Amino acid sequence: MAESLGPRLYSCSNCRNRISLHDDIISKCFQGRNGRAFLFSHAMNITTGPKEDRHLLTGLHTVADIYCADCHQVLGWKYERAYEASQKYKEGKFILEKAKIVKEDW
Repeated sequence: MAESLGPRLYSCSNCRNRISLHDDIISKCFQGRNGRAFLFSHAMNITTGPKEDRHLLTGLHTVADIYCADCHQVLGWKYERAYEASQKYKEGKFILEKAKIVKEDW
């Protein structure tokens, strides 16, 4: 009989708080402040900072930094608003920086 494995998770690299599911990755082709980043459809166990307009590689966006709910490390940001029509798909999605998360239960 095959062993049943749970969902593959990503956790905070600092405290191992569970942050997102591997199945929620939309794209691995994003750039964060500290290198490579992933776009996720959902995130959990986070807090959100204030909204602010930022000029990113793909134009002007309203974003809010996201923090681990346990250790308060900055993990990335949430796209609140995209001003260009081609970027609207990012609204409500989360950027998690690869350097700030680790694979858990793989």
